[in-house]
Amino acid sequence: MKDEKAVAIVTGASRGIGKAIAIELAHLNYNIVLNHYDFDDQGKSDSHWARETQEQIRTTGADCEILRGDISSKSDRDALVNFTKEKMERCDMLVNNAGVAPSKRADLLEATEESYDRVMNINLKGPYFLTQAIANWMIEQKKKNPERHYRICNTSSISAYTSSPARGEYCVSKAGLSMMTKLYADRLAEFGIVVFEVRPGIIQTDMTRVVKEKYDKLISEGLTPIHRWGLPEDIANAVGAIAEGRLDFCTGQVINVDGGFHLRRL
Repeated sequence: MKDEKAVAIVTGASRGIGKAIAIELAHLNYNIVLNHYDFDDQGKSDSHWARETQEQIRTTGADCEILRGDISSKSDRDALVNFTKEKMERCDMLVNNAGVAPSKRADLLEATEESYDRVMNINLKGPYFLTQAIANWMIEQKKKNPERHYRICNTSSISAYTSSPARGEYCVSKAGLSMMTKLYADRLAEFGIVVFEVRPGIIQTDMTRVVKEKYDKLISEGLTPIHRWGLPEDIANAVGAIAEGRLDFCTGQVINVDGGFHLRRL
């Protein structure tokens, strides 16, 4: 008989926001399936960060299983679902966190189809169809275990509504993820499965390191009402509130974790 703890799949969970989310969920008594797709500086597959995160999670008393996989690949998505069924026998929460920025920022008038396809496949197509697979499994589980609670959370971005013409494909992918949240929240409500979008603002991660000086200046000048960078733990706290069931009557909601960036101010 497997552990009776709830189980969460967190994609893109070896570092940054995904790591913080996975650790927070472990503290909230979830066992974790950690998906990642890391490469080293030579472009070779690398599980170093995933193993470090796994060790940290296990110190909380939670189980943590690692599976490397490309969320944009159907075979890798299928492998993730089957791996979770085999190792954990259940999935109570899916956190679609994996995402990438364009490999190179390019003006909207010069951006390539290759970059567009890569970003959209990872940031939107992957979560769209992984959610489909997991949602169908959750429906099966709910029929057998009606007392359990099932939740899905998508990590979006303020780029879902904020124009950045030098990375248009990223903005479009996050806008699509936002609509995807609404669609699944609507479709799955009859089964008692709730779906949320957590929308980070300017967060200290590897992705934002290259623009640190730019945003240091903008934040100091008042870009956000709260004058600091966001931290991965800020996002994890919001996902934790969802995981605890505090927002189960709020399906389809966007939770802005952005220091107040979304406010329109005069």
